[in-house]
Amino acid sequence: MGISSPGIGSNLNVNDIITKLMAVESQPLATMDKKSASYLSQVTAFGTLSGAIGTFQGSLAGLTSLSAFQSLSSTSSDTSILTGTASSTAQAGTYRVNISQIAQAQTLASGGYKSGTAAIGLGGSTTLNISLGTVSGGSFGMSGTALGASMLSGGITPGALSINGTAIATDSATRSARQLADAINAKSATTGVSAKAATTQTRADLFGAAGATSFGAVDTGGGGNYTLTVGGVEIATQAAGVAGGAGVSAASIDAALTGDTAVTRALNDANITVSGKAADGTLRFSNADGSNIAVVENTTGTVTGGVGNAGTANNGSTITATSSIALVSTNGSQITIGGSNPAATGLTAGVGGAYSGASFAQDGTRNSGNIVIDNKNNTLQGIRDAINKSNFGVTASIVSDGSSTTTGTPYHLVLTSTATGATSNMKISLSGSNGAQPDDKLVELLGYDPGGVQNLKQKTAAQDTLANVNGIDVTSASTGITGAIDGITLTAGKVGSASLVVAKDTSTLTTSINAFVKGYNGLNTQIKNLSGYDAENKSGGPLLGDKTIQSLQAQVRKQMSASIPGLSGNLTNLSQIGIAFQKDGTLTLDSAKLGKAINSNFADIAGLFAAVGKSSDDLVTFTSSTAKTQAGQYALDITKLASQGSVGAAAAAATDTVIAADTVWTIKLNDTVPSNTTNTASVTLPAGSYKVDALATMLQSSINGATNFSNAGSTVAVTVEDGKIKITSNRYGSKSNIALTSSTGTSVADLFGAATPVAGVDVAGTIGGYAATGDGQTLTGNPGAPIDGLKLLVKGDTVGSRGNIAFSQGYAYQLNTMASGFLGAKGLITDRTNGLNKSVQDVSKRKDKFSERLIDIEARYRKQYTALDTAMSRLATTTSFLTQQLANLAKN
Repeated sequence: MGISSPGIGSNLNVNDIITKLMAVESQPLATMDKKSASYLSQVTAFGTLSGAIGTFQGSLAGLTSLSAFQSLSSTSSDTSILTGTASSTAQAGTYRVNISQIAQAQTLASGGYKSGTAAIGLGGSTTLNISLGTVSGGSFGMSGTALGASMLSGGITPGALSINGTAIATDSATRSARQLADAINAKSATTGVSAKAATTQTRADLFGAAGATSFGAVDTGGGGNYTLTVGGVEIATQAAGVAGGAGVSAASIDAALTGDTAVTRALNDANITVSGKAADGTLRFSNADGSNIAVVENTTGTVTGGVGNAGTANNGSTITATSSIALVSTNGSQITIGGSNPAATGLTAGVGGAYSGASFAQDGTRNSGNIVIDNKNNTLQGIRDAINKSNFGVTASIVSDGSSTTTGTPYHLVLTSTATGATSNMKISLSGSNGAQPDDKLVELLGYDPGGVQNLKQKTAAQDTLANVNGIDVTSASTGITGAIDGITLTAGKVGSASLVVAKDTSTLTTSINAFVKGYNGLNTQIKNLSGYDAENKSGGPLLGDKTIQSLQAQVRKQMSASIPGLSGNLTNLSQIGIAFQKDGTLTLDSAKLGKAINSNFADIAGLFAAVGKSSDDLVTFTSSTAKTQAGQYALDITKLASQGSVGAAAAAATDTVIAADTVWTIKLNDTVPSNTTNTASVTLPAGSYKVDALATMLQSSINGATNFSNAGSTVAVTVEDGKIKITSNRYGSKSNIALTSSTGTSVADLFGAATPVAGVDVAGTIGGYAATGDGQTLTGNPGAPIDGLKLLVKGDTVGSRGNIAFSQGYAYQLNTMASGFLGAKGLITDRTNGLNKSVQDVSKRKDKFSERLIDIEARYRKQYTALDTAMSRLATTTSFLTQQLANLAKN
């Protein structure tokens, strides 16, 4: 049995001996820990350096793109009325803007229904077509009937009429349509309603009918007198003692009303016009301003004949012609009529309003399409959902007016155009399927044509924003106004006047340049701290002597001090805008010098910082570049211009083209090879007879109404050239194409004949003599060449030489590219950090292996000392035995 506690048998301190021996053996571990700590320290240092580079790169963000140097500030005197955004093409100045109307969307509402889920109609298939366009001509409002006879004597009682909640000031003196219209117009600013009196006309049968006069020859032979006045103007008079036929007659009245006579002049002064003849019974008097016309016969004594009188006694008469008024809503909204007695004004209490005398013209740039309503969705909710899924520029909702479902009809279908502007008026037509008529109840609910039946009621009119900019009237379909001032987008907030001051955005540029200087100095400080040597403390930074940080520092200084290849303009170096190096390697900024450069060479500052491409051809635009694009001046040569895919009719369209019911075409637009189903749509064309321009509009709206086309941003333009219809894709290049195939109804051949579609082609050419690849109108330099990644947008209609492209990369752009190179996934700092982390891992592995070896060494030491302990213990035992034996021998 061995000794379990080392040293007991030999009195050796075995554990202490082994501990000391293992301390000597473990000394390489400390060296490894020190080396690992050094690597980790460098990793941390590179992390700090990466943060500094990232901060510096962030300071370059506002300087690397050309747009940062083209911004202009715009300041409104009243932001509630007007705001503005200026682009690089805007001109500095002050613009006076008056907003007189704000754009809004049209809203239509149905009558009330008891339920939103009850079936409407019989459930037969009815196709609902929604199109958007412009309403022209006519007016929106309501017309009254002729004013009553009671008004002639007592006028219109105060409070008898109110419009949109405002009482109209009438009284006993209000006795004609003109006077009533004047009273209404006096309140137009409050009511939003104007009035116009209809032309007053005397009765058509007042002087006769069926071509025969009813004016009898006046006879005053019995001693009487006769006078005829119209509107206070004396037309004829006859003294006593004149036999019938010798004085006033139909013929004599016609003579007095013909030519330039005292009577005709007096009537003209009274604004009364004459038509027809008394002799044939067609004589009528009119007043265009709506004033009453009183036809008065004054008689004394015995008189026979006159108006409607042939040989019988005439005791005098007064026949007054009155007129009616028409109300026009100035904003296209419904008009509310109230008051104690609106009937006295020819109006009916309640809410009303519709277009009268108007016409609708479809807008081909707006989507149009069909929605099928049948027994699956013929409820208010079903119709609402079907419209909302269609994406035809209209949204639907159901609104309750709060009335009881027991006694009332609270639910109304409300349709709202998704866009504002006068071109967003709705027209909703319905048609049956397979030649059948549409469901009457659906027509009653949804039928709406501003130029015809209006079963839906307009609650809000579609209108444009109307403004006056520096004395020029402008119109916009939305609250945003573009094009009125070059490079400036105005946004209207409300009606009113405001001024907009546009100026160079020097503040943003100054801030960005200050941030650049600060960012560079921050990076320079970190490089110094991490790689420098402190002689006083005799200590170096964690990256002292590191080649990566030395390379970074060298590259930054080289780029900052080198000239910019390809740069043109008055500014070619940073010192010209006040940026200069100090002895300690930092940058300083002279604000006064920068301000002077901004004032005198604002446009050239961009070249010092950003990647700039300038074309000598106005129709060629520099789009972008990459880090591989080399600065220089490159000649542009175009061998082929980009074109759009199209299909054109072989012959002119008929004067009236009939599209049959249930006409469906399959359209492929901008399709790929192999074909993609998202580029194909089944398009239903609304049935009807179309003039050629209307046909083009309908085709464009119908095709663009296909949801998958609109989702993909694919549209078409349909034009008419010499009477021939042509459909053109909105895209350019080899990806632009269109194909039409008949499915049902009117065939494609009926409109286009044997026309063959033409696919688009990409732009082709060279940049600086180097090959480039076209994609639509964009030409991009091929890899491997100095123009690698240089992207140009080529427009116009000229092939051959298209001038030169001067491309330069400013300091901020170059430094940003350099920073990305250091910080990228394969950048120098990333590689260096990865290498250091790997070294830490390697040291850790060696340490683990060495630790395992130490265990073996310690075990060997313990085994050896245990054996020694055992041997010495035995020797001690033997010694003790021998000593004892020798002692015994001595005794004996």
